[in-house]
Amino acid sequence: MLSFPSMRIAYLECTRCGEHLSADGPQNICPQDGGVLYVRYDLASLKGKLRPENLSGRVASMWRYAEVLPDASPVTLGEGFTPMLPSREHANVFIKDEGLNPTGSFKARGMSAAVTMARHYGLKKLAAPSAGNAGGALAAYAAAAGIEAHIFMPKDVPMANRMESDYYGAHVTLVDGLISDCGRMVAERKDKKEGWFDVSTLKEPFRVEGKKTMGYEVAEQLGWKLPQGIIYPTGGGVGMIGMWKAFDEMEELGWIGSERPKMITVQAAGCAPIVKAWEAGKSASEMWAGAQTFASGLRVPKAYGDYLILDILKKSHGTAVAATDEEILAATRHWASVEGVFAAPEGAASLVAYQKLRASGFFRVEDKVVLFNTGTAYKYLDMIEAQERTARPEPPTARSIGGIIGPY
Repeated sequence: MLSFPSMRIAYLECTRCGEHLSADGPQNICPQDGGVLYVRYDLASLKGKLRPENLSGRVASMWRYAEVLPDASPVTLGEGFTPMLPSREHANVFIKDEGLNPTGSFKARGMSAAVTMARHYGLKKLAAPSAGNAGGALAAYAAAAGIEAHIFMPKDVPMANRMESDYYGAHVTLVDGLISDCGRMVAERKDKKEGWFDVSTLKEPFRVEGKKTMGYEVAEQLGWKLPQGIIYPTGGGVGMIGMWKAFDEMEELGWIGSERPKMITVQAAGCAPIVKAWEAGKSASEMWAGAQTFASGLRVPKAYGDYLILDILKKSHGTAVAATDEEILAATRHWASVEGVFAAPEGAASLVAYQKLRASGFFRVEDKVVLFNTGTAYKYLDMIEAQERTARPEPPTARSIGGIIGPY
């Protein structure tokens, strides 16, 4: 059990209209305008009392930052405080390896916080759509909490995601479509009084709280000096949104100044709604038609928090980059063979983005840049193998016909 106090929530705040809501009971989104809700704490009362040196010797998980997390008994499997690995190939580049989290991805952080609060509120059934890893994480943490989980996944998700969700005891529905279709089914069936609480991406406030701990860790692991850039694979974008929130909180606590990294979104070229909106100078994205990529976590046709992501890119003087499946596959193999990091395809996209931004002059060799690997490739073996076959199709089998040997 954690031995240091966590912070009671002051209120929930709508990111669109600024409305304040109570956190005494479960909330999804702002009832006024559907805005994403942020958890707010009385950080002013902590300033000067909680210092970075107070973290020394604490548990090596995301719950080491308990004072800026909800005041509830954690449902934890040891998530967070993942390694920050100096690149062997690029000076001043670090790889934040989220593949070493429970269930093999950064999704463990968000689900740990969301399920913690679900148990705190006495919720009995949780539901979410998932492109893969979020479903596995929800299933695992719900199992640890003794809560029922209902997960809707595209039928072509990586086999590991489907199997882990099943083995953790979740109720899994495979959908002939994309995560957007899964989300629609969750909403429709929730409205039919299934008794579910929706923990979809940004449809409740606590997955952001778990993901924001990546921002605290980046700062702590780099000696409380933020890097010049952070490259983050963006499907739903909760990780980027959470880190940006963390930087604001740390400044309010007096741990850092007003400096911020350039935040870089990387998406798959076959599903790049944020990139398209960014290049067009828009404040929100449009639904991407015909989304296709083997990086299943990036196959999100429209992020619910797109307005937050695009605002972060603008405020941080960042940018958005697209990577083709061929580039992602090559980067997956390259990182494995050069860095010893077997990255999920989404994570390997970060390397593609860095290479492009170095080539364009956006980043200089002296810029300190953190590349996020959001998961382990071991959960994508079937997808990677299929992509390899697509990239390098086998030649026709040679057969001997009437003394002539050749392809036939």
